[in-house]
Formats: sequence, structure tokens, C-alpha cells
Amino acid sequence: MPASIDALIDGLIDYAGLFPPAQLDMEPAVSEFARHLRGPNAGVLSHFICPAWRLEEFSKHAALVMPGTFATSGYTEMADVTAPWKVAAIVKADDPQTGLDQVKAFNDRHSDESRGLAKIDAIEIKAPTATFIDEAIEAMPDDIIPFFEIDHRADPRGMIAALSGLPAAAKLRTGGVTPDLIPTAEEVARFINCCAIGDVPFKCTAGLHHPLRGDYRLTYEDGSPNGTMFGFLNIFLAGAFVRHQKIDEAAMRLLLVENDKSKLSFNDSGALWHSPDGEISLSTDEIVDARRQFAFSYGSCSFTEPTEELAELGWL
Repeated sequence: MPASIDALIDGLIDYAGLFPPAQLDMEPAVSEFARHLRGPNAGVLSHFICPAWRLEEFSKHAALVMPGTFATSGYTEMADVTAPWKVAAIVKADDPQTGLDQVKAFNDRHSDESRGLAKIDAIEIKAPTATFIDEAIEAMPDDIIPFFEIDHRADPRGMIAALSGLPAAAKLRTGGVTPDLIPTAEEVARFINCCAIGDVPFKCTAGLHHPLRGDYRLTYEDGSPNGTMFGFLNIFLAGAFVRHQKIDEAAMRLLLVENDKSKLSFNDSGALWHSPDGEISLSTDEIVDARRQFAFSYGSCSFTEPTEELAELGWL
């Protein structure tokens, strides 16, 4: 795998198997996450996403397969075979304090290796107003980063400005199970560009099962509607390019709808986009910086679909 691709997809996917279209029950979702953490593409995987109100259920099913002495029948020498699980919790905007209490209880419980090791270090919550962001930040623990979901249909500048300079990040919904839930390229480019201007990190959720832009089924059900979905490579390359001021918002819109594999190339030194205006390049170091500081991750209810399609393209 070229070093530039490795940098681009390192820890890229937050596993959201509990959510549509997969919408697995807790036990199979936990099993999938545990299996992929031990699989050949484990480096692509980051958090398990769980609603805060389901954390006790998550603990019940996950403790046996989390790292720690619970999972090793008390053999302490085996407790550190893998790192503690990283978990992101969804908190309700209409009752954030209850969610934060559930998060604290989970972290207290799973700081003990005899109960399975895991840590919630990210919270995701819808942000109805900029004032809500200010109030929510005050209640957040210092060791947890909050991701505030911003409505892509509205001008995001005020909301992202409210996040600028704070220990927080923005979240963009990039798809859904019906075509009307998919934002336009203009809306996505506007969001990412605003984040770059405000130096606000972001993550995405929904609709990014495929590496490149294209028309795909929106669910796994027979008769599922099709929709034109964004590619996760398009999104995160766009974030890296704009982070390093290689493209403007207009060029970003073109990159977000790029569906020709031959227009993108990757090697150990970096990535190249053969844009309509000429070649634009990113070094691998610039990609690493963008992923660590700006374009964080995306939530996906499937881990196999994105990784298998990357392999089919010859990029994994």
C-alpha cells in the first residue's frame, strides 16, 4: 500500500453498525467490531459509535471481548495484547447532562481491566444553535472532544465560528437512506471550507461506504432506492487539499464529484489529483497533518464495504 493511502485511511472509520442501513443488534455489532480490530485492516478502524443511552447494553455484550483480564480469564500477562477500545458516544441535545452522566459511568467502569478496558474520548451531539455550543462546551470533560453536528442545509458559518478556538469539532451528515438526505457538493464544500477558515476539525457520518463518488443503492434491502453518494476518498482528500491551501472552494466542489479513478494517483511521496486546471499534489506529510489536525474520521455502519472496494481499486 502506498504511504500516502496509508496516511489517508489510518484510523479513518468509526464503526456505526448499530445505525442504518445495517442497524445491527448490539451483540453482532460488537462481534463485528472485535473481529475487525483483529483483522488485516485494523489500522483503518477507530471508534465504536454507541448511543449514550445504550452504553450499559454495550458493556454487557462487549466486556468479554474487550482487552483486559475479563477477556483473558484473569491472566494478567494477556491483558495488554490490544489497546483499550475507543468509543464515541451519541448524546441527546435535549438532555445532554444525562448523556454525560452515562458516559462518566461507562468510563469509570471500563478503566478497570477486570471489567474490560475501553474509553469514551469523543461525544457526538446535534447543535441547534451557536448558544447551545457555548453552553455545552462548559459541561464537557477535559479529556473528551465533542463533535457538534451542524445542519448542512443552513449556512454553517455562524455555527463553525462558534467552534473556532474551542477544544471541539464539527460534524457533517453526508448521506442517508433516502436521496433527499444527501447534501449537495456545494453544501459539503462550503462546510469543509468554513472549517478550514475557522481551523475547526471535522468528521462526517452516513453515506460514505464507497471510496469514490458514484450511484449506489442506499440500503441493503430489496428495492432500495439509488442515490449519488460521495466517496470517502473525495471528502478526505478535499479536506487535506484545502487544509494546505492547495485548492479553493470552487475546485473542492469539482474534487468532491470526481468519479474517475485515473484522475487520482498515490505513491509513497504523496497524492496527485489531475484536476481540470492541472495537476495538484499533496505530500504524505501534508496528508498526515490534515488527518491528525483537521479531517478526522467518518462513521460507517459497514467496515467491509469500504475496505473491500479500496482493495478492488488496488489501493489497499
